[in-house]
Amino acid sequence: MSETDPIHVWFVEDHDAFRRSLERLCTPRRGLAPPRSFANAESMLAALAQSDEKPQVLLLDVGLPGRSGLEILGDIHRDAPDCRIVILTVFEDEAKISQAISAGASGYLLKTSTPDEIAGAIIETFHGGSPMSPHVASSVVKLLARLTKPAKSTVSLSPREMELLRHMVDGLTAKEIAASLDISIHTADTHTRNLYGKLGVRSRAAAVARALREKLV
Repeated sequence: MSETDPIHVWFVEDHDAFRRSLERLCTPRRGLAPPRSFANAESMLAALAQSDEKPQVLLLDVGLPGRSGLEILGDIHRDAPDCRIVILTVFEDEAKISQAISAGASGYLLKTSTPDEIAGAIIETFHGGSPMSPHVASSVVKLLARLTKPAKSTVSLSPREMELLRHMVDGLTAKEIAASLDISIHTADTHTRNLYGKLGVRSRAAAVARALREKLV
């Protein structure tokens, strides 16, 4: 995928009006392809299993009819391992936040976020970020550091990967990291994916948690 290709986004949201508002976010001007949207987990999972074109970013409501958003995170990772998931919910519950992030969600936004904040979060997530509503972000890293189990083996990171991880710990955005490393955001995204693979994590928040817990930087 080139830097100019639109990002393929799926939404799972049972509230019709809110789902339509999410669909309207996806415009070429924002770099987003026309989305696919679903009112429940079951229909989305059926489509995911059959689709040749997997979502690159998936916004997932927690309070769905039938299976909840938190219950299907593992199914999504199984059928679309490269998909990055952002939880979008009215809940600000620490237990739900920890469950979502620990299960591999990349971000956690409240539904009170503005349209521009949600659109920006999609792009940030695609490029390896972990967007979170301000009320959520302050406790997530400490929470994950507490929950993350120590690794069974040491990790060998290149100097570039160490620099990338250090920037993540410092809270730089994907664009700021790319600028600091003097590389394109697409190249930064490739380095980020490689870093996640070495650390055995799926999100920036989990990468930062491991870095802090094991004093990698």
